[in-house]
Amino acid sequence: MEANGDTSACNGYSDKQRKDVRVWCDGCYDMVHFGHANSLRQAKALGDKVIVGIHTDEEITKHKGPPVFTEEERVKMVKGIKWVDEVVLGAPYVTTLDVLDQNNCDFCVHGDDITMTAEGVDTYHLVKSANRYKEVKRTAGVSTTDLVGRMLLLTRNHFRQGSAEYDIEKEVSILKRQIKSHPGSSNMGQDSAAKSPWTGCSQFLPTTQKIIQFSDGKSPNPGDKIVYVAGAFDLFHVGHLDFLEKAKKLGDYLIVGLHTDPVVNSYKGSNYPIMNLHERVLSVLACKFVNEVVIGAPYCVTEELLEHFKIDVVCHGRTPIALENGKIDPYAVPKTRAIFELIDSGNEMTTERIVERIISHRLEYERRNQAKEKKEIEAFEALQRQKQTQKAG
Repeated sequence: MEANGDTSACNGYSDKQRKDVRVWCDGCYDMVHFGHANSLRQAKALGDKVIVGIHTDEEITKHKGPPVFTEEERVKMVKGIKWVDEVVLGAPYVTTLDVLDQNNCDFCVHGDDITMTAEGVDTYHLVKSANRYKEVKRTAGVSTTDLVGRMLLLTRNHFRQGSAEYDIEKEVSILKRQIKSHPGSSNMGQDSAAKSPWTGCSQFLPTTQKIIQFSDGKSPNPGDKIVYVAGAFDLFHVGHLDFLEKAKKLGDYLIVGLHTDPVVNSYKGSNYPIMNLHERVLSVLACKFVNEVVIGAPYCVTEELLEHFKIDVVCHGRTPIALENGKIDPYAVPKTRAIFELIDSGNEMTTERIVERIISHRLEYERRNQAKEKKEIEAFEALQRQKQTQKAG
């Protein structure tokens, strides 16, 4: 038996009897983005099951400030991430050993940034002391604070192209206008000089490795019914999630075409998309209903695209369809083939509504960010002093 490399019998139990390693993650999960998803992906790699605890609106408001999304919306978004097995609403802001035990979890996993209570207490100090805490790498270049800043400040640098594509400074004109109209207001993590090491803006550098990590890498099986949808899928939200779930039910394999930033901007205007193409790819790939993503899909669904991917059904939601150059129906070909379907997701959420929520609570979010940054700076400086003391000792 050992010669075949099977050691399970030597341990006294079969693979089926082996106890699953249950990993606990918790947080606000407000405005869920690919950074959250990447943390959960890394957590899944450390065990078999990922159980996610979500804080209530009341807890978040007390310790951090008002959440953008409701409890129901946040729970739905986390359930939609492909690496999540269970979701628990009502997780305490300070993670306790009782919480781990009640949910049969072996240990807790969090990113390498620090989260604190309103009183400035490390929310993971109890599980750290009990050696039931593991850390994963935070995804550089994205944070909820940064995304809120893009909406409030109407910045456009997140979809620059060419030599300026990876510049991370906010446009000077935007900064001047912001200071003039709101003296003393926060930059919301939008410039690289932001003091906090965790929520200050930094470069998001997309790599093929990251896409591979997010992709399931599976091709359609012979005979699978292939469904295709296309759009911006900007600030991936519950409306997108409900739409994709319904689209997936029309077949076996769901392909999402993502339009380029200039194309999205041509039909959305202003500073849309809020997230650039690289970011939107990872956000959509993290969704459990999605099998494949076409990066930079053509706006018009062509014969070539349908043939290449062997598409059986093409879907669109109830949002208006902009004509290409004001004349051409982008879904004319699938309509002619009688394979086009309109889907009603039953969800009224749109990217524009999210932006409206943010803008209507602008001052609250700016105050929240300033308080958060202040606590983070204090914690970071204390951490640096501790390291210096240890070196001196």
